[in-house]
Amino acid sequence: MSLDGVVALVTGGSRGIGRATAQRLAEQGATVVVHYGSDKAAAQTTLDSLRSGNHEMRQADLKDPHQITDLVDQIVATHGSIGILVNNAGVYERHAVLETDYAQWQDAWRRTLDTNLVGPANLIHAVVPHMVAAGGGRIVNVTSRGAFRGEATHPAYGASKAGLNSLSQSLAKALGPHNIFVTAVAPGYVDTDMAAPYLNGPRGQEIRDETAIGRVATAEEVARLIVFLATPGTESMTGAVVDINGASYLRT
Repeated sequence: MSLDGVVALVTGGSRGIGRATAQRLAEQGATVVVHYGSDKAAAQTTLDSLRSGNHEMRQADLKDPHQITDLVDQIVATHGSIGILVNNAGVYERHAVLETDYAQWQDAWRRTLDTNLVGPANLIHAVVPHMVAAGGGRIVNVTSRGAFRGEATHPAYGASKAGLNSLSQSLAKALGPHNIFVTAVAPGYVDTDMAAPYLNGPRGQEIRDETAIGRVATAEEVARLIVFLATPGTESMTGAVVDINGASYLRT
């Protein structure tokens, strides 16, 4: 189904899953706003790759609540609405409990939760009134299998993604009556720049062997799932957390 005329904001759109999602949304006819945090050149590369349309890129630090509201206000002023929000931006930094001093521990938790959980929550709060005024919308949050299996050396990451899953389910209940549908996508390792140090490192083959298909997901595969959930016809999936990890982690 076409997304012609729908404005889609993709956070972390400068690379990886965000870039692939922006491209896929543009192919379906959406007007895409590519959000980036600091890598303007990479965001421009994403923008240049999109099918012709009134697409644009905008910068914001998602840890800053004021920059979030400014971002949303600017998009609405330019395009009139936001029909799709993809919360994809995130950080993944090592802070193993027995290897990290207390100050480093505090900093890692603050940065991770502010970027991966509080930022998306604030962005949803800023976007939802515009979706209500427009008669509805779609929110897709990118979480992780780490929310379920645990992250021994990245505990704040696992906790933030578990929180984002719960937030998705809570808001699906709250916003369904307003024709706003909220879902989450939980990948395992994905073949992106962020995962490259792990996939190309000593454990690379071990990581691939965890899956039933002998490889990790591609960014394009995840993007196709995100766009599917953002497209009319999937309303009954609201509240769902959809795994995409090659059967590397199965939950019951």
